[in-house]
Order: sequence, then structure tokens, then C-alpha cells
Amino acid sequence: MSDITLNTSVAGVPEASAPRRPPAMAVGPVAWLRANLFSSWINTAVTLALGYLIVRYAISFVDWAFLNAIWSVPNNQTQVCRDAKGTGACWAVITEKHRFILFGTYPYDEHWRPLIVCFLFTGLYIVSAMRRFWRWELALVWAATLTLIGVLMWGGVFGLTYVPQERWGGLAITLILATFGLAFAFPLAILVALGRRSSMPAIRILCIVYVELIRGVPLISLLFMASVMFPLFMPEGINIDKLLRAQVAVILFAGAYLAEVVRGGLQALPKGQYEAADALGLSYWQKTGFIILPQALRLVIPPLVNTFIGFFKDTSLVLIIGIFDLLTAGKTAIVEPAWQGFGVEVYVFISIIYFAYCFAMSKYSQNLEADLNRHRVR
Repeated sequence: MSDITLNTSVAGVPEASAPRRPPAMAVGPVAWLRANLFSSWINTAVTLALGYLIVRYAISFVDWAFLNAIWSVPNNQTQVCRDAKGTGACWAVITEKHRFILFGTYPYDEHWRPLIVCFLFTGLYIVSAMRRFWRWELALVWAATLTLIGVLMWGGVFGLTYVPQERWGGLAITLILATFGLAFAFPLAILVALGRRSSMPAIRILCIVYVELIRGVPLISLLFMASVMFPLFMPEGINIDKLLRAQVAVILFAGAYLAEVVRGGLQALPKGQYEAADALGLSYWQKTGFIILPQALRLVIPPLVNTFIGFFKDTSLVLIIGIFDLLTAGKTAIVEPAWQGFGVEVYVFISIIYFAYCFAMSKYSQNLEADLNRHRVR
């Protein structure tokens, strides 16, 4: 029925009147609260109890983090923080140690270089997320940006001081491991997923062995093997950088997990799509690249991004082989006796950085999924 009601005028001619709004208790925030939080006495009791706890702990957190917090201390005189006895956060440790946490042991006077690198990585993510830039020129942008990042981190050219990889650390290392790891693991995962569905037994068995072998061991074991065992098999005099070995381990590990996600999308695709592509006379790679893969990847956007987020955080495991990522730099920052006992503030600061990147990936995946599946909405 139409929302427009008809009124009869004096002359008997019907005229339209403004549509009536539904009652406030039927739609809107009040109706949502009644339906979801206060639908019964049990839900009401649980809602009030949780609301009380949330408000209570939120007020305590605000008091600790802001109202009673200590933001700076003169000349590392941390006794002021210790006298507070936990009633307020000692953010002075972040004020004093934030450069070490973010850049590790990179030369102090050259901290502007990893800072620019972090901005370049973030800008690269933002540009790559915009669909209007999804053209072949984007590959050139990636190549140019990664080359510039390498020049800034290593130096040795254009008047920049050479900095060996052993001095790299902090957020830049985390972004390097995550970016290169996922950038190389995703194409590998697609090939492995296609290989597991191949009609050629040798390729299918090889892909199955790779996936099951890698997924059967934790990432820590792969990092240990890359750091300790792998150099033993190399010819004498050849030594591959530790960061590169860790990067390869991350790529292989991420590729195995992503391959299963992609394979799930391939299996979820209706068989009619394969038959329609065959009926058009397309070759295997034409069918896969233009019809099968785009639809399969669209179906598995949530688990793909969930895996991306997980591996972005798993880069912190490289601390066990002595690579100064963001978490390792934060732990090392409070080794100094003057700042021992203020690890909570450091971990809160690090968690905010991780949360910012992970939450951005999560929100982007939701928007991308809604945009790509807009044609499905009735």
C-alpha cells in the first residue's frame, strides 16, 4: 500500500496529504533498544549489569590514562611516576622512549628516514585501497615506492649514510615484514589453491604436501629453521641476511593459510560458472583470470582480510630470532632500570598502533565487500 493517504476536498476531488510517520516506539533507536537490550526482564538485568561495569571501568580508565597521568618527568627522574603508585599512567616513558620504540637501533640522527618510510607504506596502502587506481600503473607505483623505501632504509647513495639491516627496527621492520610477506604470499596462495584443484596428480600432490607440511608446524619453528638450520645447508662463505630468511619463512607460512582460503572460494563457486566458461571456448587461464578467480575472491573477502590481520600481528614473532620489530623495540625500551615497571604504558602504546592498522583493514574489507556485492542486494 502507498504511504500517501487521500483526503476528499469539498468538490469531491481527492488530494494527497503528507505521509504519516510510524510511532516512535516501533522504529528508530528506542525500538532497537527495546528489541535488543530490554526485550525481557533477563535481558534488562544483563544490560543494566554490563552497563554498570562498563561505566565503572571506563571512569577508572579515564582517571588512570588522562586525569592522573604523568606526561613528562625532568631528566629521567622517574621517582615522580613511582610515587603515583599506579594511580595514574606514566606516559613519560613514551615521551622519552617513543623514538626507540618506533625506530629501534636505527641511528638517532637518521630517524627521519624510517619515519618517511612508515608514511610511504601507509600512503601505498591507501592508494592501493582505492578502486579508481586499480590499473596496471599501480604496479609501477609499487615498484617506485618500494625502491625509494630501500634507498631510504639502506642509504649509501645520494649522500645518505649507509645503515646495515642489523640496525633496522621498530615500526618500519613490522611494515616491511607484513607488506612483503602478504604481497608475495597472496600470489603464491592463488597458485597453490589452483594447483590443489589441478587434474595433474604431480602438481596436486606437491601442493597438498606443501600446505599440510607448513600448516602442521607453528610459525616459530619455521623462523627457527630459517635463522638457525638454513645457514647450515648453505655453501661456505655464503650468508643470507637474517631479515630476508625471516621474510621467506613468513611468506611460506602465510601462503599456505591463504591458499586454503582461496580454495574455499573456488569450491563455493557454482559449477555452472565453470561450465559456462568452457562453453565460451576460453582457455584455462582466460577462464580462471576473467571468470573464476574474481568471483571466488569476492566470496572470501572476510576470511582473506582476517588472515591478513592475523599475519600482520604475527610479525611480532620475529623477536625470537633477534629482529627488532615494533614489539621487540618496546620490550627493550623498558630494560633500562629507570623505566622498569612501566611496561603497561608501553604495551598500550604499541597496541594502539597495531589496532589502528588492523581496524583500518577490517573497515576497508567491510566496505569493499558491500561494494562488490551491491548487485546481490534486492
